[in-house]
Amino acid sequence: MENEKLITEYDTVALDDENNSLVIIDQTKLPGKKEILRLTDIKDIWDAIYLLKVRGAPAIGVAAAIGVYLAAKEIKTEDYEEFYKQFKEAKSYLSSSRPTAVNLFWALDRMDNIVKENKNKSISEIKQLLHNEAVAIREEDIWVCKQIGEFGLTLVKPGDGILTHCNAGQLATVKYGTATAPMYLGHERGYNFKIFADETRPLLQGARLTAYELFESGLDVTLICDNMSATVMKNGWINAIFVGCDRVAANGDAANKIGTSVVATVAKRYNIPFYVCAPTSTIDMNTKTGADIKIEQRPAEEVTEMWYKERMAPKGVKVFNPAFDVTDNDLISGIVTEYGIAKAPYTETLKEIFKRKKNY
Repeated sequence: MENEKLITEYDTVALDDENNSLVIIDQTKLPGKKEILRLTDIKDIWDAIYLLKVRGAPAIGVAAAIGVYLAAKEIKTEDYEEFYKQFKEAKSYLSSSRPTAVNLFWALDRMDNIVKENKNKSISEIKQLLHNEAVAIREEDIWVCKQIGEFGLTLVKPGDGILTHCNAGQLATVKYGTATAPMYLGHERGYNFKIFADETRPLLQGARLTAYELFESGLDVTLICDNMSATVMKNGWINAIFVGCDRVAANGDAANKIGTSVVATVAKRYNIPFYVCAPTSTIDMNTKTGADIKIEQRPAEEVTEMWYKERMAPKGVKVFNPAFDVTDNDLISGIVTEYGIAKAPYTETLKEIFKRKKNY
């Protein structure tokens, strides 16, 4: 039976080309049910991204690349201009699903460049090139996360206590995760980390996803409510904090799941290093500062009703529910990428990271 497999033995996001489908784990059903979705319609793929059935910046990017490839595959024309018109419509539609995670736009732009750069080829050749690019984006994500894990491991030592917020784990990527990559690699190498996972209100990604995947994988993980993070830091149980992010600005400000900036602020109080694990695809050098990052607003029901048998807030009360907050760069000890660790001043070191990427 499928349910007997560990959650990390499933593909978080994959392409089933033969059946023209995007294959994902429905993360809204976890940890209670391991349900695999096979999505063929672009509207269902849009819904899966918006409704967080697939989530995490890297996984969203991979899903979008596969989704726009599948949409292109269905376009019935041999005329390039008509093909590109319909392709752009599909790209624009998918890009409207989540506004904050830059990987979504990065992946769709990569796919768009394939179409633009090969306008002299036949439509069938362009479709094949789009397939190759979607597969490449997915395979690159595995390498990127492994590299982030290797660099992240240089910042900690065996036996350390590590805190994380939200889910930047394998369920947010293809494999290893970003913030959890050092944890998984350390586990393989006998580091015996003590992991603390914030529950992450209101969607509980830390409780439902991070604690779940780490626990199933045999890591030593303790779940805590978000408002307990200061206590575990003050107790001396935390040596480092690793979080993921959805967008890093050129100055090092980082947008991540709501509550991340609280963790960073408390970490500064207790002199605990706070690291953001960010693939270069998540670093947006065209966004000057965190103030320029559009923050997604989510439905009020996620706060007042979701997860409860009965509504847990008075009817009619106003609700503010931003999906993300921005952690200011002066609270960040380092940004861990697949090409090394950037430290302040980020306006300079992030440029250096991209130079390394170009010369790699």
